[in-house]
Amino acid sequence: MKIPATMLLLGLSVLPAAAQDIRGLEMCMAEKQMERRTGCLQANTQFLQQEVIRLKRDTESKLVAAGRDLATAKAEVAALKATLAKLEAEMARLSSKTEPGVKKR
Repeated sequence: MKIPATMLLLGLSVLPAAAQDIRGLEMCMAEKQMERRTGCLQANTQFLQQEVIRLKRDTESKLVAAGRDLATAKAEVAALKATLAKLEAEMARLSSKTEPGVKKR
């Protein structure tokens, strides 16, 4: 028996979505005492702030590395352009030395 695509999509849309857990966060709403709930929320806030700081540091280091790579690539392009200009000048010099009526062997 073949299931139509629309039935399959309808069946998948009814399934409950899985919640995404963040490692290190606690479920604070289960706490009955306000002090414990407040402490839990503060711990979550501190954890998230540390994660943001870590991600910022990682991103900045990646940007610095990308900047170095870009500077290296620019230097290589400049060197290649200089080499190309030298080769073009050499080719022009060599082609101007050859006489138009002389055949090459």
